[in-house]
Amino acid sequence: MSDVPGLSQVPALSIVGATRDYAVNLPGGRRTLRALRGIDLSVGQGEVVAIVGESGCGKTTLSRLCLGIEPPTSGSVALAGKPMNAFGRLERASLIQPVFQDPYSSLNPRQTLGTIIAAPLVVRGEGSARSRRQAVTEMMQAVGLPPHLLNAYPSQISGGQRQRVAIARALIGTPRILLCDEPTSALDVSVQSQIINLIGEMQCRLGLTVLLISHNLAVVYHLADRVAVMYLGTIVETGATEELYARPRHPYTRALLDAVLPPVPGERPRYADIGAEAPNPVDPPSGCPFHPRCAHATDLCKAEMPARSGNDASYVRCHHPLQG
Repeated sequence: MSDVPGLSQVPALSIVGATRDYAVNLPGGRRTLRALRGIDLSVGQGEVVAIVGESGCGKTTLSRLCLGIEPPTSGSVALAGKPMNAFGRLERASLIQPVFQDPYSSLNPRQTLGTIIAAPLVVRGEGSARSRRQAVTEMMQAVGLPPHLLNAYPSQISGGQRQRVAIARALIGTPRILLCDEPTSALDVSVQSQIINLIGEMQCRLGLTVLLISHNLAVVYHLADRVAVMYLGTIVETGATEELYARPRHPYTRALLDAVLPPVPGERPRYADIGAEAPNPVDPPSGCPFHPRCAHATDLCKAEMPARSGNDASYVRCHHPLQG
């Protein structure tokens, strides 16, 4: 884990003022959907940062920018202090690797597990067939896959084992950053904790920087050093995990935490008093994007977008942040 306060060293990942627009065809004509609306985020070397928010807030779009799959419409994304567009495809892939949400569709069903895991080494032309096989065997052992599965196919193993294969494939090229997009949501509850513990174990063993995208706040609390909360394409709050969970400053963060199912049988979630529907991203509200659903909104919230209050490691965008 990194020394979060200050983020003085060169960040592993730095996003400044990033926006991402898409042209969409609607009955009234062609419109612009702004999926990301000025994202600022720094992730320190060896840090585990979680991105949380409801469906449609822009989490997956942000992950595509971090992987270099799409460029930002404006703003910048940098890896280890170097602009994303300055990297070649293979050089970028050697620095950051993804673990996708669905292990049933992210693995080629016609390839053996050994071939799937070795793919990054083959693409980069590293080692001989023998040395690659040895590396694959060692990586399978590291992620808890028995060696007799080397020549098995994805259809012959469980969902949890498939996700272990995906993690092994991502790590075999020794990247600096692991981007996990909902890595447990497609798995049975019984194996989710195994994958969570595996990611945490590999992060500590290899000194990885991890960007975790999730809607599961229990997973986030277990793994993340720091949390960034997204709403309608904007990071509205970020801070150290325990501090943010104990004392959220943004009303939307409070609403997310209130909606978590309590661990006590029969006890119901508190459910914050907010509207059920998020605003239309094609026609977003003026000022603070959360103001139509916020019980604390004032005329100022309706008129002006809140500025950041805090530093790179901990800030909130709210005209009337919660106290205590």
